Amino acid sequence: MNFFQQQELARRNSKYLLLLFIVAVIMIIGLSNLLIAATLWFFNQQAPLSLQQLFSTSQVLVVSLLMSGVIGCAIAYKWYQLRDGGRRLAESLGGQVLMPNTEQAEQRQILNVVEEMAIASGMPVPPVYLLKDELGINAFAAGHTPADAVIGITQGALEQLNRDQLQGVVAHEFSHILNGDMRLNMQLIALLSGIVFISNIGEFVLYSQRHRAYSRSSRRNNDGRVAALGLGLLVLGWLGVFFANMIKAAISRQREYLADASAVQFTRNPKGIADALKIIAGYEAGSGL
Repeated sequence: MNFFQQQELARRNSKYLLLLFIVAVIMIIGLSNLLIAATLWFFNQQAPLSLQQLFSTSQVLVVSLLMSGVIGCAIAYKWYQLRDGGRRLAESLGGQVLMPNTEQAEQRQILNVVEEMAIASGMPVPPVYLLKDELGINAFAAGHTPADAVIGITQGALEQLNRDQLQGVVAHEFSHILNGDMRLNMQLIALLSGIVFISNIGEFVLYSQRHRAYSRSSRRNNDGRVAALGLGLLVLGWLGVFFANMIKAAISRQREYLADASAVQFTRNPKGIADALKIIAGYEAGSGL
């Protein structure tokens, strides 16, 4: 297997899938216009609106701008929440930074392995966080850029993997740093939050309508329109989340292929990462991370 070809294939597939994610957002905006038009048509049977009225330029423009603004604000807010670097994430998971002067042999070994892989990949040496209470075999890279990146490793990985296998796992995580997967993941999280927010709006509208049952009978028609709109937004958000999660999972798989191929490049030892993956696959303890 040519790992350079595998890297290029994974990068190309990731670009296509990310484009699909953006197309999904655009389709949600289009379906929102269709939802508004269907709601107006259904509740105006006595004086039916023409197709031109249902899809007037001004209405389509207002709905599109409104939905774009809502999704954009939700994405921006989530991105603001993710502004802190990898240290904050590692600490929130219960990680403890390993000091260079540690006296424990397995901790010194992982620090040496991280330093070796940093040299092999041409990147600065990131801090290493140990999740002492996690007995599963796992590791992660977190941060926005190589400058604020950290490597996380579980206690189970230190205990169950030998040095070559640890090299493969750590090299895999360095690929996520080098190839921008950490930032890509945060972008996908932000995009997904914008889609999820559409369903949140639908839930809020339906919840508010249930608490307005005592309203005057003359307002029932308007209440029906609002409830139908809320239900439509809820369904639209669910559909968006479903397909967005499928795309997100597919992107993640391609980046994992890329990381595996890059691990072979950094270590020049395909057996290390391959053996580590075999052990992880058959490890009964699983992982809570």
